[in-house]
Amino acid sequence: MLAAVDEEAVDAIWCLGDLVGYGPRPTEVTAEIEERATLCLAGNHDLGVIAGDLLDFSDEAAAAAHWTREVLSPAARTYLESLESSAVADCAELFHGSPRDPVWEYVVTGESALDALLRTTAQVVLVGHSHLPIAIQLDDDVLEGGLVPDGHRAELDGARWLLNPGSVGQPRDGDPRAAFLVLDFDAAWARFRRIPYPVERTQAEIREHNLPDSLADRLADGV
Repeated sequence: MLAAVDEEAVDAIWCLGDLVGYGPRPTEVTAEIEERATLCLAGNHDLGVIAGDLLDFSDEAAAAAHWTREVLSPAARTYLESLESSAVADCAELFHGSPRDPVWEYVVTGESALDALLRTTAQVVLVGHSHLPIAIQLDDDVLEGGLVPDGHRAELDGARWLLNPGSVGQPRDGDPRAAFLVLDFDAAWARFRRIPYPVERTQAEIREHNLPDSLADRLADGV
C-alpha cells in the first residue's frame, strides 16, 4: 500500500488510528507509520493496548490486545502514547471515531454523519474506526452518500464532506483489499483506492502467534 501511495506523489501521509490491535506485526507497523506519517491519530485499539481495562472490547479484540501488549517494543509503546485521537490539518478536521466521541463512536449512519458535520466547520471531516470507505456530502442542508467502491471520486467544491478512507487492515465492506484515500485540496477532489496484498501470509502469521482464528479468517472476505 505504501508503494501505491508513493506512486501518487503525495505531500503528506495521514493515519486515522488503530495502528495495532488485530495484526501480527504491531511493532513493525508502528515503526513504519512513525517514519512515514506526517500526522497520526490514536485509535481505540491503540489506547486499549497501552492502557485500559479492555472491558469494551470483544473477546477476540481483547485477546489480540493482551498479546500485543506482550510483544510491543518500548519504542512503539512510546510512540502510541504520544498520539491524540483528533487533529486539525489543512482544510480538514480528523477524528479516529467522531467529533462527539473521537475514540469510540462509529459514523456509519446518516444521523451520525450529520451530527459530525454540524459539530465541525472544516470543509472536509475525516473519520476512521468503522473500517468502511464512506463519502457523504452536505449541500444546502441535503445529506447524500454512503459506502463507495474502489476508484470512487468525490468532487469537493461546493459542499462539505465527511470521508472515511476505509481500512488498510481488516476492511469490512466485503472487499478484502487494503483501502486508502487520496486527497487533493488544491484541485478539490478525493479518490478512493484499493490495493491487493498477500492475505494468506498475514493469515498464517496470525495463526502462528495463536491469535483467534476468526481474525485470520475474516481477512479473506473483507468482513
